[in-house]
Amino acid sequence: MKVIQQVAIFLTFVFLSSGCNPSEKPKDYPDNPGTGEMVLVWSDEFNYTGLPDNRKWSYDTDGNATGWGNNESQYYTASRLKNAEVNNGFLTITAHREDIEGFSYTSARLVTRQKGDWLYGRVEVKAKIPDGRGMWPAIWMLPTDWSYGGWPSSGEIDIMENVGYDPYKIVGTVHTESYNHTTGTQKGATTNVQSCYSEFHIYAIEWELKEIRFYVDDLLYFTFRNEGTGYKTWPFDKRFHLLLNVAVGGNWGGVQGIDDSIFPRSMIVDYVRVYQKK
Repeated sequence: MKVIQQVAIFLTFVFLSSGCNPSEKPKDYPDNPGTGEMVLVWSDEFNYTGLPDNRKWSYDTDGNATGWGNNESQYYTASRLKNAEVNNGFLTITAHREDIEGFSYTSARLVTRQKGDWLYGRVEVKAKIPDGRGMWPAIWMLPTDWSYGGWPSSGEIDIMENVGYDPYKIVGTVHTESYNHTTGTQKGATTNVQSCYSEFHIYAIEWELKEIRFYVDDLLYFTFRNEGTGYKTWPFDKRFHLLLNVAVGGNWGGVQGIDDSIFPRSMIVDYVRVYQKK
């Protein structure tokens, strides 16, 4: 009996040390997550009901007055179920056509800043994204400490972006001081996913010391490599956090206008998982 008890205690310790709660086993969590020597260090499986877990998520709203630098048309709300709700095992971020604070649309921008910050690892989000002209959903990362200065010097990693007027095209991009869209030098690639609006797909990066690899499901479609020339080309040696949002319009999403007949439109997230090497 003592041997059985000791084994049980050991297994419990191993599971807890991986960052998981034994009472909240991730949905579809595989015995081998396909990430080599990596272990799960942070996740939200959305196995609860109500607002997003405030131990893991905060809301970005400070950029509403400026359109977030992209002249976006939405007003991001905080702690509002209409725009961000967890139910039936999913997080739903919804953009609505409604007048608020001088804006014509509402949505939500969720961030893990100071609640989930990582240097290197695999970040994956299983999601189904919204369609329609004017929609601009994004799964992306920003630096937590801005060690090299303001944007774009400290970097940006766009795991998944899509604009509704260019359907089925998934875009993965990095921005740095040397490579960014303001000068037309950003580094990225695209892949077509014909079922991105109707089915869930896993959008992921694998971020290491020398490169960042971008995936949709098992497809590797872009690799950004460290040139070894300093922070202007590789600021990705500092911790970053995750953002999930549905923007409306803006310099990119609104190039062909906004179709007001489509609303509401939602990005539905099945899970968020972050793995790191042991």
